[in-house]
Parts: sequence; structure tokens; C-alpha cells
Amino acid sequence: MKYIVWDWNGTLLDDAPASMEVMDGLLARRGLPGLGGVERYREIFTFPVQTYYREAGLDFAKEPFEALAVEFIEEYNRRALDCALRPGARAALDAFAGAGCRQVLASASEKSALAAQVARHGIGGYFAAILGVGDSLGAGKEDLARAYLEGAEPGDAAFLGDTVHDWEVARRMGRPCVLVAGGHQSRARLEATGAPVADGLEEAAEMVLARLGR
Repeated sequence: MKYIVWDWNGTLLDDAPASMEVMDGLLARRGLPGLGGVERYREIFTFPVQTYYREAGLDFAKEPFEALAVEFIEEYNRRALDCALRPGARAALDAFAGAGCRQVLASASEKSALAAQVARHGIGGYFAAILGVGDSLGAGKEDLARAYLEGAEPGDAAFLGDTVHDWEVARRMGRPCVLVAGGHQSRARLEATGAPVADGLEEAAEMVLARLGR
């Protein structure tokens, strides 16, 4: 069995502009300047998200990260339900399904919110598992993916995401990773990892399948 470990935010869900706008709202309510557009957002967004919040201009000495994260995620979860899938998402999902791959969604999003967003688009049936975290603090998803893939051979699984974090998780687990531009980080940041970078999801699916010998 070949496994495809999908990222959600920015990879399947086209939510980078909405995420930037929610952060701009947090900043504006504190009298701070906005991010200045999605291109700058893609240059500073990172995991763990505490680092991103600091880069955006938020001061944890004035407000704890946890309180800021709750404020952000409450607004984001409302906005995310109106975000579309990225172009080519269903075609890529179909390509993997047609190749007999088991598709898994692993996200740093809180699991109930993640499930609601996936259900909104009617694509839950593509996934053997939808793996989200237990809180809204955006710490990462490596433990989720590692536990799910326990026992699978390194060459039997590949990751598909839109951030350096996706590549880092795959690398630490000894799995190949393909990154797709146009999500939460700039193409230049993705290319700096040395991982293959696709312009869209259909191209990314072709690259992943080639690495899995399909």
C-alpha cells in the first residue's frame, strides 16, 4: 500500500489570503500596522506559529500567545468555511485514488474544525484518516503522521504540502516530499529546501506518484 500524506491549509484549502486578513484584523485592533499583502505574509509565516506572530508584530509581553491564538482561530474558523479548494484539488485527489493510494490528511489544525472544513467541501470520502491536533496553538503535526505511518516502509509514503514544515516533517521521517507553491509560504522559501516544488496540485500529484513508482 502506498500512502499520500496531505496537508490541508494552503495545500488543499485556498486559505492563505483569509489567514492574512484575520491577522491584519488582530493587528489593527491593537493599533499595529498590517502585514502589507499576501506576498509579505508568505515571507514571514512559519511554524511554530509563535514565531510568525512575533514577526507580524505581536508582543507576548503584553498579551500571552495563547490568548492571541484563540482570538485568531475563532475568526479564522468562521472565515475558513467560505474558502474554496485550490484549483486542481479534486483532480489530484482522483489521481491518487485511481493509482490505488491510501490518502491521509494530517494537519496542525484542531481536529473538529478540520473535520468541519473538510465536510464543507464533501471530500472526506477520499481520506482513510483525517488527523488533527487537540488544540488551536499550531504547534505542528509530526506526531500525528508518525503514529499513523508506523510500520510502513519509507518508500511507501510521500508527503504533499505547501510549507517548509511539511518538508521538515517528511525529512525527519525519511519520506519523500513534494511542495506546492501558492500556499502559505513563498516559492523561494520552498525551493530553498531542495524539495521538488510544483506550481499546482495536478503537477504535484504527478511528481508524488513518480516518486512512489506509480
